[in-house]
Amino acid sequence: MRALMGLIKDRHGTYYAQRKVPQRLQEAVARVLNSDKPRQVFLKKSLGTKVLKEANVAATHVLGDFNRTLASAEALLKERPSVAALTDAQIKRMSERCYALLMASDEEERQEGTGSEPIFQSVAEQLTAAGVEFDTPFKVGELPEAGLSDREVLKRTHALSEDLPDAMAALAKGDVTHVRLDVEELLEEFQLNLDRKSQSYRRLGMAVLAARVRGLKDVQQRDAGEPIPTPQLGEVVTLSASGTLREAFEGWKKERDRPEGTVHEYGRAVEMFVQLHGNLAVLELRRSHARAYREALQLVPKTRRGALLKASLPELSEYGREHPTVPKVSSGTVNKQLGALQAIAGWGHHHGLVPDDVPWADPFSEMRLEEEQSEREPFDARDLQTIFDAPLFTEHKLPTGAKGDAGVWLPLLALFAGARQAEYAGLRVSDIRVDEETSVALMWFAKDTKAGRRLKTKTSERVVPVHPLLVTLGFLKYVEARRKEGEKAWLFPTVAPDQKGSLSAWSKWWGRYLRNHVGINDQNKVYHSFRHGFQDALRRTTPDEELRDALTGRSSGNKSVGRTYGAKAMLQRWGAPALKRAVDDISYPGLDVSRVQAFGRVRRTRDIA
Repeated sequence: MRALMGLIKDRHGTYYAQRKVPQRLQEAVARVLNSDKPRQVFLKKSLGTKVLKEANVAATHVLGDFNRTLASAEALLKERPSVAALTDAQIKRMSERCYALLMASDEEERQEGTGSEPIFQSVAEQLTAAGVEFDTPFKVGELPEAGLSDREVLKRTHALSEDLPDAMAALAKGDVTHVRLDVEELLEEFQLNLDRKSQSYRRLGMAVLAARVRGLKDVQQRDAGEPIPTPQLGEVVTLSASGTLREAFEGWKKERDRPEGTVHEYGRAVEMFVQLHGNLAVLELRRSHARAYREALQLVPKTRRGALLKASLPELSEYGREHPTVPKVSSGTVNKQLGALQAIAGWGHHHGLVPDDVPWADPFSEMRLEEEQSEREPFDARDLQTIFDAPLFTEHKLPTGAKGDAGVWLPLLALFAGARQAEYAGLRVSDIRVDEETSVALMWFAKDTKAGRRLKTKTSERVVPVHPLLVTLGFLKYVEARRKEGEKAWLFPTVAPDQKGSLSAWSKWWGRYLRNHVGINDQNKVYHSFRHGFQDALRRTTPDEELRDALTGRSSGNKSVGRTYGAKAMLQRWGAPALKRAVDDISYPGLDVSRVQAFGRVRRTRDIA
């Protein structure tokens, strides 16, 4: 019997609070409450009293809880707008996620056990201590050192013997209720609020059911000793059909770990496009948009100062139009921006942002400009002498932009080891090692994604002996000084991967330093010129093209197997002494570095001509 609005007596006379959930929120409320029901029609809670006055007091707090639940459901709906249909690409990714999760869970159990064995052993121990006799076919008294116990294997096999036939029978009948919880969890994970009565929901259910059957069959294969791999579980990318260019960029960025510089460059390209055209849906992109974007980029001034530093693309292109004599960005720069947009738009199309039944063509195809051939050139002998005669090297005068010792060692290392800026910036102390068998000091260049250390290509992983002149200049002493900070310490902490933007700032400083302080004004001569010079010098020391490619971490463009070598394989193929001979013989005729003070007091020396 109703006493007042929101309060009801049960048949025992105890009051409870009740509130009708608006129909549009019923599914969302069920998810908020983790209910087994697909919809929550009423919110109910006992007030624990038969006294109306007490019930009214208790109801105040309970109704407040109801309001918070409804507010959470509102927020959930706002974050997950209702969709009537899913694309084939979305259904495919969600079913693949289901399979990957099942296989990952199975793999974890095989490595760590199910968690029930310690309980079984504990019960057995207690029964034994209490003098209770018991009979078990399983080993008692010890836990497996790794993996599953015999008891766990038997129980898993029994469970699989029931689960697989049940799943196959459901698949044969099209009974998607068999995987309803899996489907709901996937929709939650992908942040999709799909109509449960829609055709897409049934199609998703069938795809998930098929993925479950496939996964259970592969688990059965693993039980038979077959090495079935587990798919990589990447971060879930939440996308809706007809997604925008920004949404495509966010999905592309989250899909896997990408280099910071690449993410920044692609994000900048997207934002400039949005400044010109707005945040268009991927399916709305047209060739006219791409053409207008390209034309606007071609008008952007090459050098930007003052207000232009924060100007939008329309403002920059207007300035360039009003000042036709001002140098503009290169065709290569324009093509990089076009390429970034093409990659993001293509990613969005491939990952379901364009409905499958809507025709779509790449609007950035064949939009790139013809580039002028501008090759970076190596420094000649006069350039090198001018560089290393500067106070930065001879007096150890380090301007702020040099980022400390990095300003001295990065050019010297590039001269005698030929690596890229980022490869040196990513070195740890532990990457400078002495080969135990030959006592050769080696630099190891290897990828470490978790630490933010990346290599340009797979061929970039390699080992390079430390040139004797670097040893003379104190490089190994510098390494030992850094080793006091620990083996995992960055070799050049001021430009290390965890210092966001620091290497980019160093690179810009080096360019200004060459032009303004050294007097090298040739735009084709940059830091990378050291690498070109190293490659030329290496050609003079060894005719072995594979060895040269391996030491420089590059592919020559032919079918040389040298491109596939990594650090360990290099040592196995050539051995540290052969690698050392090739590097030791590197010289730059006419270069005198006797005045260089790289680390403390060094022995004066002159390079071998």
